[in-house]
Amino acid sequence: MAPATILDTTPVSNGASKATSSPAQLVKADSNKHDIVLKTFRLLIADLCQQFNGGHPGGAIGMAAIGVALWKYVMRYAPHNPTFFNRDRFVLSNGHTCLFQYAFLHLTGYKAMTFDQLKSYHSERVDALCPGHPEIEHEGIEVTTGPLGQGVANAVGLAMATKNLAATYNRPGFEGLVSNHTWCMIGDACLQEGVALEAISLAGHFRLGNLTIIYDNNQITCDGSVDLTNSENVNDKMRACGWEVIDVEDGCFDIAGIVEALEKARRSDRPTFINVRTVIGLDSKVAGTADAHGAAFGASEVANMKSRYGFDPEEKFVIGDEVRDFFSGLPERGEGYVEEWNRIVDRYEEVHPELGANFRARVAGKLSERWRDLIPKAGELPEAPTASRAASGMMINPIAKELESFVVGTADLSPSVHMTWPGKVDFQHPDLKTGCGINGNYSGRYVHYGIREHAMCAIANGLAAYSPGTIIPVTSSFFMFYLYAAPAVRMGALQRLQVIHAATHDSIGLGEDGPTHQPIELATLYRAMPNILYIRPGDSEETAGAWIAAIEAKETPTIVSTSRHKLPQIKGTSRDGVLRGAYVLRENDNAVITLLGVGAELSHVVGVAEKLAQEGVEARVVSFPSWRLFEQQPIEYRRGVLRRDRTSTVVIEPYAANGWERYADAGVCMKTFGHSLPGTAAYKYFGFDVDTLTERVKGYLGKIKEDELLRREFVEL
Repeated sequence: MAPATILDTTPVSNGASKATSSPAQLVKADSNKHDIVLKTFRLLIADLCQQFNGGHPGGAIGMAAIGVALWKYVMRYAPHNPTFFNRDRFVLSNGHTCLFQYAFLHLTGYKAMTFDQLKSYHSERVDALCPGHPEIEHEGIEVTTGPLGQGVANAVGLAMATKNLAATYNRPGFEGLVSNHTWCMIGDACLQEGVALEAISLAGHFRLGNLTIIYDNNQITCDGSVDLTNSENVNDKMRACGWEVIDVEDGCFDIAGIVEALEKARRSDRPTFINVRTVIGLDSKVAGTADAHGAAFGASEVANMKSRYGFDPEEKFVIGDEVRDFFSGLPERGEGYVEEWNRIVDRYEEVHPELGANFRARVAGKLSERWRDLIPKAGELPEAPTASRAASGMMINPIAKELESFVVGTADLSPSVHMTWPGKVDFQHPDLKTGCGINGNYSGRYVHYGIREHAMCAIANGLAAYSPGTIIPVTSSFFMFYLYAAPAVRMGALQRLQVIHAATHDSIGLGEDGPTHQPIELATLYRAMPNILYIRPGDSEETAGAWIAAIEAKETPTIVSTSRHKLPQIKGTSRDGVLRGAYVLRENDNAVITLLGVGAELSHVVGVAEKLAQEGVEARVVSFPSWRLFEQQPIEYRRGVLRRDRTSTVVIEPYAANGWERYADAGVCMKTFGHSLPGTAAYKYFGFDVDTLTERVKGYLGKIKEDELLRREFVEL
């Protein structure tokens, strides 16, 4: 059969669109087909959940008309070229409704989402492309949303990426170079999560007109109806945050009304919130109740739904020819978008050759090798004691200034984190005039996130996910506040996104801010978290190594963990050693003890070794900035660094000891929270001054002479 009539909204070179038919006209022409398409989709969802008696059918069923409006009439994408750079981005923040997205990926022609794969939902197939929440690795999925609310913040990051790239590269006559829109689907629960509300507030402030939230307003969560916990006027709340609000009363059937709202949102100069009223589990016996949320309806009820719709109750997974034809023209339309965009880029390169070459490199995710030359060499580093947070700024600021791939931001701590550079431009709406005089435009690459640590890191994930390597986001805050941000940092690690987190004030040595700000247990979390580099450099040379490792880690987030207080520059430290995770800083063939030093306390460990030597005890010192990098080294190297067959090993770090038993026989670590004292006094109070540490190490050596078995047991000193 011939493909269905399609809307040609292909961007032309001047950024306008040529259209043979308006969305409204096409919707009207197709109106007699909508009923069978919606019924087929809803029964397909019911069958997919019933197949293995599990899943989340209700939301996907209720959202069917929204999906038709998006994928058929409004969204610009290319099913056969899913990484097309200027495609619209779609984020499913209410990720438990994943069948909504998977089914439309199949119907619209994404090659990987075969019918067989679609039916893998909740199966035992290890190669299934239909996990319980959408995952970034799969074709057509932009981000792994997972926990509710994360997707909203990811979508804000995706929209910011578009704004920044458009402001950087678009020129008169080439408004279509970077012009995509971000669509974010949410449910009632997303609007209760703090991370979503943080991001919504910031998006309204930035006036991200290329961002639309589509609210599946069915008024149901797991426990019951939304009025169990919420009473606010959501539309007023969104307006107060600077969003345009559009209501769609009949979200289950009014495809024309939804299309009209989506098209209006695309034209808006503010982010748009479309409040679409739907019925969860529509036309099932549990419609409109919490029972429709997260359980299959039951075989008899699915059969009853089919009978009520005029389908054969015995047939399963039915997608008729009429429905196939309805979506059949979409791959061809998508290839039209791709071909026209390629022509725009070719012409752009002719008119703006230098910018064009730069843009091509950004699209390809290529980072200029100049970054290596911009990192200060060893001889260019300060000789005086320097806080490693300040050294951190020395490494990244010249790079961020010169290379547009880096988008740096902070959660309201610019004076403390040292992430600014001369001449920086702030990412802001160009018409904004702040009371403090800090203004900017969308080409700016320094982001003031406000006091929103969780949203900052989730938005950074969106920036990184826009296109691999096109933007390398850097976030910054106190290390302790990355506990607020931990769910987003984890999601970045799970998605293999290159985001660099500059975490300062990482020690009890930060002093007077007290135990609320002194991280004790947090490093253990990040050292245990898969696919993340946690690096604690001990001086400026090691800080250089930490940033080199972070920039080289293309599929791994990194936390560069630095001190508030000044640290001495230690003879023999090595940036190359940092890249190996741990290295011998002071070798001694006669050593009876190996001391492991980390980060801000590395100089303390060197001091202990020197004092032990004065007292006739031979020691060697290993700097140990990163467990994960060390584990990547050959076993021979690791054994040679630790030498546990020849010496006892003691780690000294005022953090929780958990995990160090893998590398050490004993540890001088923390079992309590910190204390509000000046930094030097805090170290002395907890016994991390050189004299006390030396006595503890000597005491341990005496104990293992009396009890050899202690060498096989991790001892907290």
